Amino acid sequence: MPLVTTKQLLLDAQAGQYAVGAFNVENMEMVQAVVTAAEELHSPVIIQTTPSTVQYADLAYFYANAKVAAERATVPVAMHLDHGSSFELAMKALRTGYTSIMIDGSHVSFEENIAVTKAVVDACHPSDVPVEAELGKVGGKEDDLDGGEGGGYTIPSEAVEFVERTGIDSLAVAIGTAHGVYKGTPKLDVERLSEIREVVSIPLVLHGTSGVPDEAVKECVKRGICKVNYATDLRIAFSKGVNEILAENPDTIDPKKYNACGRKRVKEYVMSKMQVVGSVGKA
Repeated sequence: MPLVTTKQLLLDAQAGQYAVGAFNVENMEMVQAVVTAAEELHSPVIIQTTPSTVQYADLAYFYANAKVAAERATVPVAMHLDHGSSFELAMKALRTGYTSIMIDGSHVSFEENIAVTKAVVDACHPSDVPVEAELGKVGGKEDDLDGGEGGGYTIPSEAVEFVERTGIDSLAVAIGTAHGVYKGTPKLDVERLSEIREVVSIPLVLHGTSGVPDEAVKECVKRGICKVNYATDLRIAFSKGVNEILAENPDTIDPKKYNACGRKRVKEYVMSKMQVVGSVGKA
């Protein structure tokens, strides 16, 4: 089916008390793995790319891969710009055909975040493309995203004002997760999440979930998270698959051989996380 937006996917998840997995991709094989996993588990799914990923190969390349995969699938697939770093990049993704846009103004002041977010919302909504934004600061470092040590937790009262003034469709909250690889087990402020859920009606998003224990993710979904982002662990899975083949036969020269193993490992990982977020059978 054609690519869909994240709007109804997340509203359905909110109503059904599950979440939709959003998986960052870096190449064609990872796109194939994510969509194949969704097909086999009859799950809705979100494919997403970060600014550094699209800088590597351009928005159009990744959009084309996702478009073809979605058209061949029988489950809903959305294409999302993750951590859009500027109004200009958000508009380029919109013009390219992305069906969901995130603008990340979490690194500027509250008022500046509102201003840039509202500008993106005003530009995207006439085309019925939903917008995600972030309030608070998810720590860690991944690609060109540097959240430092984190600690900028989302304040519930600010979340209410932010949502009202911007008109966003979903909100990424900072409750203790971080981008990249964790040095220890993250401690999530789930009570804060519940407080935000009580005062904010739109779907909530959890970033920096690679490495977070599955039980903790399930608890966040139970408390209102509707979209769960996974990135780092997909890269790890793909790289492990490639390295398996090269370790067995260092003279392998056909990229299809080791890429296929990487694709297999990503698919296995994605299927396991669809089980965790509760989206299996929801397509």
